[in-house]
Amino acid sequence: MISSTPDTQPTGTSASEAVVTPAEPYWSQTWRRFKKHKLAVASLVTLIILVLAAWLGPIIIPYGFDDLDLNHTKEAFSWAHPLGTDELGQDTLVRLLYAGRVSLTVGLFAAVFGVVIGSIVGALAGFYGKLVDGVLMRMADIMLAVPVLMLIMVLSTYFKDKPIPGGQIGIIVFILGITGWMGVSRLVRGEFLTLREQEFIEAARAVGMEDSGIIMRHMLPNAMAPIFVSATLGVADAIMMESALSFLGFGIQPPTPTWGNMLTNAQQYMIDTPWLAFYPGFLIFLTIVSVNYVGDGLRDALDPKLKR
Repeated sequence: MISSTPDTQPTGTSASEAVVTPAEPYWSQTWRRFKKHKLAVASLVTLIILVLAAWLGPIIIPYGFDDLDLNHTKEAFSWAHPLGTDELGQDTLVRLLYAGRVSLTVGLFAAVFGVVIGSIVGALAGFYGKLVDGVLMRMADIMLAVPVLMLIMVLSTYFKDKPIPGGQIGIIVFILGITGWMGVSRLVRGEFLTLREQEFIEAARAVGMEDSGIIMRHMLPNAMAPIFVSATLGVADAIMMESALSFLGFGIQPPTPTWGNMLTNAQQYMIDTPWLAFYPGFLIFLTIVSVNYVGDGLRDALDPKLKR
């Protein structure tokens, strides 16, 4: 006699009891991808250290950027002045930190200002197309055809005595912003030209959503990747341009220190005090390289087509 064996149930969880793993949030995925770019992570840490030093250093160090020590002029190193002093006995380290505040602030706000203008222009051109696209993009082409440095020098001279909020810093931010939006506008326009043909945009139009709602709620969030990358790289461009303007005498003027005007002041003392030129030049180089690597890391992390 053959005995029957009971049916065995499969081990593991049944379909009704299966645990659904929640999808990883978008920004969590972006950070995970960004961390794989070692140079970008190191550059981000470098920028954080520079920002903290620029904002906290002058609070800790017992000197102002314009304090004079006429008994210790052109000193290379001392315990009181770790990075030496200039021809007036001003502490080089303190002036570098104050200058970092100015240069980093100008770079950040000028980049944001330019990105906002470029995003608005690119969004309108890409969404409406035809006449609007033609007019706005020809404006961008005209701006790109003008030598930017010469235009900025002319605008800097014109606005020098104008009542713009923020004084000299506000003037430079304004000028760099209105001359640095063209590249962003082209990127945003390209994204919008692609997005406006997607089905979810057609669905939004079908339910009667207004153009402003479609742009702000559906299209702009999907175009944020190139905007973020452009903003990051724009910071480096703005810092470089501000340094060049200050070096040429068209930017922020002493006694307010910037890395650019510190380089200008160091020219006449290059033989006997070369460190006065080395320190601001090195910080400009370090900041711009770091910002560019962070931009590269963001581009790789935000681009879904790249294999990681």
